[in-house]
Amino acid sequence: MKKIYHLSSCNTNQRILKELEIGDDVELQDIKKENIDEKTLDFIKEKVGSYEAMFSKRAMKYRSMGLNEMKLSEEDYKRYMLEEYTFLKRPFIILEDEVFVGNAKKTLEAAKKAYHGS
Repeated sequence: MKKIYHLSSCNTNQRILKELEIGDDVELQDIKKENIDEKTLDFIKEKVGSYEAMFSKRAMKYRSMGLNEMKLSEEDYKRYMLEEYTFLKRPFIILEDEVFVGNAKKTLEAAKKAYHGS
């Protein structure tokens, strides 16, 4: 499977999709229109090690809901991501058996290398 979970209204995500130079073999899913499902979230968690690693603490709702003052468990992180797309650290890039989470330069370079094989 080659799939990218992104936010189409996010300028950073739009720039990333251009930079990756993806082809028609990659399915795109706008998480605002259709949030990620539990099975996929669990698959990505197995690859990256924790739900917390996939959770965006930069989301505006993180502070407005007071989550920054709470001790969240792995199940809490999972629940919030399934309930609200803004808590996903995006994009999530799945290239067969490899997974890349977030928009750090190093992560994106690794994803581009994995996709283009160079």
